[in-house]
Amino acid sequence: MRDFDAATLAYLDSPAGCVVRQMVYIRARNVSTGLIEALGLWSGLDDLALTIDGEARTYSGAGSLLRPDPVVLSPGLDVRIHRVTLDAVSPEVEDLVKGYVTRFAPIEIHRALIDPETRVIVAPPVRLVRGWIDSIVFPEGAIDGNPACEIDIARATRALTRPLSAVKSNAAQSRRGGDPFRKYGDISGAVPVYWGEKYHDGPGGVSGGSDRVS
Repeated sequence: MRDFDAATLAYLDSPAGCVVRQMVYIRARNVSTGLIEALGLWSGLDDLALTIDGEARTYSGAGSLLRPDPVVLSPGLDVRIHRVTLDAVSPEVEDLVKGYVTRFAPIEIHRALIDPETRVIVAPPVRLVRGWIDSIVFPEGAIDGNPACEIDIARATRALTRPLSAVKSNAAQSRRGGDPFRKYGDISGAVPVYWGEKYHDGPGGVSGGSDRVS
């Protein structure tokens, strides 16, 4: 069961009603520069600047078409796929699709509660989904009269399905300050090591008749 802060509890208990907005934040690699850049979208109409988990973020207004599926919470380690729908003709969405490497890009979805009178956020947004972009598709037809872009998100539990080669390869190890510890890991067991015996370099051949000793 989720714990709510005092401001959220007072807001939910108010008879004035609730205004809920969804916020999407993506970090993807720019095709031109090779740098990781951030894109924030939310279902409001104006741009929004705020701090989440100590990080200053900017969210561009995407209107009502920014519509995620209901979030299903359940115990277990199943890799769930969550879908969020964006406006395909939005300049920000077009730039994301054409100018960034979105495959496996980290993505987060937060929920914000808005005061219906003051139109300000009543409490820090709550994270609903964290994961990676699995695919981006453009379905045929329109949603609410607008062309749509659908993003499928693989939840964070996918990290538990990564094979050892993805986390213990030489490429991964080298990113830790050029550490070459796993340089020959892929051929481990395929290279013979000789200790005080004749060295053969091929079928029926001997390399100079020399011995290798320790």
